[in-house]
Amino acid sequence: MIRIVLADDQALLRAGLRSVLSAEDDFAVVGEASDGAQAARMAQALDADIVLMDIQMPTVDGIEGVRRIVSGGVRAKVLMLTMFDLDEYLYGALRAGAAGFLLKSAQPEEIVRAVRDVHEGELLFSPEVTRRLVEAYVRTPPPSDGVPQALESLTERELDVVAGIARGLSNAEIGGELFLGETTVKAHVSHILGKLALRDRVQVVVLAYESGFVGRQG
Repeated sequence: MIRIVLADDQALLRAGLRSVLSAEDDFAVVGEASDGAQAARMAQALDADIVLMDIQMPTVDGIEGVRRIVSGGVRAKVLMLTMFDLDEYLYGALRAGAAGFLLKSAQPEEIVRAVRDVHEGELLFSPEVTRRLVEAYVRTPPPSDGVPQALESLTERELDVVAGIARGLSNAEIGGELFLGETTVKAHVSHILGKLALRDRVQVVVLAYESGFVGRQG
């Protein structure tokens, strides 16, 4: 069962999301919050798997909510809710530790798929939009011939996997390009996250851009 907390200051939107998500047999909406602080407390107290978090809320906004969840060691993954696919606040949320984002205009089936994808850690929702967002708000250092210092602990094969993640590829797609089995790619992703002390694939994308590694890859 995927345990979900909804965080939005608009009760009507929360009701709509609850209706969509509760229709799935393996989803359980275990709590509703009206700001980021309440969402962080609920995520921990209710042992949530996923938090659907609005970015702009009164008192404590979604970005601070993500920071509190991550800094508190809460295991829940945060899926940000936004009105726009290129929201400057959204990049701050991704950098703070959000696992992805979802447009408020998304169709019910897209909402369900996004929750499943983030829960499984397999794909970012709308990876191409995530890349556009990162490109818009990250100032990367000049490309160099060497591996960025932030990624020096990785092997050449792990760097290949990072490049695929930064392009928004799934494990299966990365495996197809590198002639590796999907299980092997999953193992590489796990090693990458561990070596770099990162929470999920979104943070790999952010680091790949911030370090200039994506530019080096051309």
